[in-house]
Amino acid sequence: MRSSATGIAIDSVRAARERIAGVAVRTPLMRLPVDSPAEVWLKLENLQPIGSFKIRGAANRLLQAGPGELAKGVWTASAGNMAQGVAYMARRLGIPCSVVVPDTAPATKRAAIERLGGRLVPVPHDEWFEVFRTRRYEGLDGVFVHAFSDAEVMAGNGTIGLEILEDLPEADAIVVPFGGGGLSCGIASAVRAIAPGVRVYAAEVATAAPLAPSLEAGRPTTVTRTPSFVDGIGAAFVFPEMFALARELLAGSLVASLDEVAGAVRILAERARIVAEGAGAAPVAAALAGKAGGRTVVCVVSGGNIDSPVLAAILEGRTPRS
Repeated sequence: MRSSATGIAIDSVRAARERIAGVAVRTPLMRLPVDSPAEVWLKLENLQPIGSFKIRGAANRLLQAGPGELAKGVWTASAGNMAQGVAYMARRLGIPCSVVVPDTAPATKRAAIERLGGRLVPVPHDEWFEVFRTRRYEGLDGVFVHAFSDAEVMAGNGTIGLEILEDLPEADAIVVPFGGGGLSCGIASAVRAIAPGVRVYAAEVATAAPLAPSLEAGRPTTVTRTPSFVDGIGAAFVFPEMFALARELLAGSLVASLDEVAGAVRILAERARIVAEGAGAAPVAAALAGKAGGRTVVCVVSGGNIDSPVLAAILEGRTPRS
């Protein structure tokens, strides 16, 4: 299955929902009890079996692979969440899994990958990011599951859009974390097909936000990336094929400061008893600041895999810088 400049076909998203029904959870949608410019609703993907939405795309990709394709196992490149999704599915399918991770990956995510049976291959950040472009790493073979630039992965992600529209048809806007673009573009593909009037926004953190200036310039633009506790999103640039999808499907990019994201993590914990990692809190930060407009805004809390010391620092009122 291939993606096009107009996104993932709705039939592919619906087929993905049927395919992954026995693996991924249909996560709840709940109202955030806080005063804000709009009603803020939370799509709680942090409640998936691996604590992240990534299980949807990983399951949809690997459940379509044949036995011959899987004979040599699977591998991926991931900061932690897609790695957990692939490792979870590999264990379920009884095949080996290797993961190329940046050497700065959070301890919580590294431990989870190993707990699920994944073999870690830590490398410097730039070398890790290059794997997304080449889809190769010396010594690793078998099925490669791309974390975002894969139509089957995006179709799995798009099932979130189906669930949101069924549970809250009056939604005006949906705000989605933007890392590589596979989550936001998958959701936006489904939403455009069913409810084209609903705006889907990307959410970025100011320390690594390439999409916003790229959309303004009309072409992929490189920015300075500053590492932070928001490890699940943020890069120096947007891949060209993902930029083409984002420009077509998304209403824009909403950029939150590091302090705003930390504040959103704190509000989610204190007001809703929800543990969110930085990437998962970025849409909430944007919505609480009124950047998404509308009357009813859904924020995709993409994951909850945050290191305990980082969460503790945020709950104490501090903003960790790394």
